[in-house]
Amino acid sequence: MKFLLAPLLVITCSSLMPASAQDDRNAKLAPWQQDYLNLPQDRREEFKKHLSKASELFKQKRIFETIDELNAAENIFDDSPEVETLYGACQVEFRAFDKAMEHFERANALTPGNGSVLFNIGEVYFVQKRWDDAQKAFERVLLLLDADDQFAMTRLTQFKILLCMIKLGKPDEARKLVDKYDILDDSPYPYYAEAAMAYHDGDELKAEAALARAARIFRQEAILAPWKDTLMEFGYIKSFYGGDIEEP
Repeated sequence: MKFLLAPLLVITCSSLMPASAQDDRNAKLAPWQQDYLNLPQDRREEFKKHLSKASELFKQKRIFETIDELNAAENIFDDSPEVETLYGACQVEFRAFDKAMEHFERANALTPGNGSVLFNIGEVYFVQKRWDDAQKAFERVLLLLDADDQFAMTRLTQFKILLCMIKLGKPDEARKLVDKYDILDDSPYPYYAEAAMAYHDGDELKAEAALARAARIFRQEAILAPWKDTLMEFGYIKSFYGGDIEEP
């Protein structure tokens, strides 16, 4: 089955800032950032080239080629959270979740408190059906995200918390989250939250009607894809990639 990772795949941090910024920002640099800046400029440029190529290849789902580029980048600099994040994403594509978690945890160790990295860790818990761990991870993510700058991820994280509550036998708490945002919200949250509770209540027609409204309003597949995939992984809608998901 297809699995979509976090909307922000490669974390954004200041690791690749130009050397000219080094003098006045030394005090703010993590050790791995300083190590990166200590590389010769030509090595930094080569590293960025491989990392950029790996990111593009991953978007095309050319996973083995992505790994080749990551290996080349790692041979230049082996303490990059971006590289670890992409390695983890590749392992997710193979559904090797334990290996993916190893890479995401290493990225988290390099850049602690990064919401995008922690989102990916929560995603691994989610697909492993470790609902309590997933809820705790996603709740921590909400504390770290900028609700305005990272609006899409914030809403998706809140939706995943709602689903975790359903699985943990907290339908009343989940139901309170359904009405957290109304139809004026600029995200699919209201429709997918309504659909999730309708599926839980056994009202498939109501659920499908809510999803249909979301599809009419949000016509770009890129917007709806992570929401659809979440419900596929959760088990409420069928996968488009062969076979049904096991029902909860």
